[in-house]
Amino acid sequence: MASISTNENELPSSYMAATESGNTRNTKSDHSSIAPGEIAIGVVIGRASEYFDFFVYALASVLVFPQVFFPFEQRLEGTLYAFVIFSFAFLARPFGTVTFMEIQRRLGREAKLTIALVLLGVSTAGIAFLPTYSHLGATSIVLLSVLRIGQGVALGGSWDGLPSLLALNAPENKRGWYAMLGQLGAPVGFMIAAGLFAYMVANLSSEDFLEWGWRYPFYVAFAINVVALFARLRLVSTNEYKHLLDERELEPTNIVEMARSQGRNLLIGALAALASYALFHLVTVFPLSWITIYSKRSLSGFLEVQMIGGVLMILGIIISGLVADRIGRRKMLFVLALMIAVLSGFVPALLGGSELGQDIFILLGFSILGLSYGQASGAVTSNFSPKYRYTGAALTSDLAWLVGAGFAPLVALGLSSHFGLEYVSLYLLSGAACSIAALSLNRALEIRN
Repeated sequence: MASISTNENELPSSYMAATESGNTRNTKSDHSSIAPGEIAIGVVIGRASEYFDFFVYALASVLVFPQVFFPFEQRLEGTLYAFVIFSFAFLARPFGTVTFMEIQRRLGREAKLTIALVLLGVSTAGIAFLPTYSHLGATSIVLLSVLRIGQGVALGGSWDGLPSLLALNAPENKRGWYAMLGQLGAPVGFMIAAGLFAYMVANLSSEDFLEWGWRYPFYVAFAINVVALFARLRLVSTNEYKHLLDERELEPTNIVEMARSQGRNLLIGALAALASYALFHLVTVFPLSWITIYSKRSLSGFLEVQMIGGVLMILGIIISGLVADRIGRRKMLFVLALMIAVLSGFVPALLGGSELGQDIFILLGFSILGLSYGQASGAVTSNFSPKYRYTGAALTSDLAWLVGAGFAPLVALGLSSHFGLEYVSLYLLSGAACSIAALSLNRALEIRN
């Protein structure tokens, strides 16, 4: 089993030993002069485009799909069905990662990224052109499911290793700062998607919105994917970046071998960020579904409140980079998991109360999410030896999304509708407890090793 670094801001000793002489030889080579900021640009562009796709579908699952694909059901049941299909992408994502790792081994990193992003764009644009239930019947639901699976496979396949490369090339005392940069894509993608839907809902009649207006954000997502594809290819196809990726051993590894030797690290890595990923959907997708079904407040107005929350999330992510470099990323995640546990106790009173209470929950939740999510990605991936870091980071992210967020809207809406918002509190609390346990176990293993 790979040894675990006793300092989260250090690389594993095996890696340091293996690369010490190489770093000495290459100090003056051209590729070593590439600034982490350049890598960060590629990470932010890539993640923002992926999150925009993600949230366009998520918001449509609440605002559109229950009426156009499940008109034969009541609004609650239609939304639950839409959330079932929403989860398909998270189930498909690990399979996409494994499949495209093999494509990379055979055809190269550029081919892998191109195929993945083309698949993502085609799946997203396909939804924009998809006939509704009134035109195609149950076949439209099947096609929606297939396209959603395509999105998940593509998201798994779009892993380019740039976040890991950024972490490895960041200055030792600023790893928390550089770790948070890629996370900025989440609130940026959410705010653009929410802004588009808010504009459509506010300025179109309900009939026009459900007939054609909802399709426009999916067209925009396709265009953004094209821009992101060229921006990311420009980075990963250069000789300098190829050399850096090769030097850091950021290459695919055998999945079976990795599962056998790194299973513990995969599990700890996925659970360590569980609180952040659970909260992620409980302040974005689930509250919108609750408001849509059980409140008469303006949907465009609520989306605008969530966009303000997105701004607070950006500030929280930035602050997380500063704080993490002072107290440590894992210690910060531990403290934030405790804060999420405390927040879980206020879900019924705030979300089930007045509009002011709902707004407080959204703004407070987004703020805590920013602080936590800013350091959630790869917080324990230094556990992986260099050989497994590339594939390990990808699968850890896939598993964290699947366990923490994939079923969160479905479970939260189902529980709250049938048993009350108190069960949403328990769901969020369970996520926080898993994160606390995983981080504590990881710390204990570090001390033992």
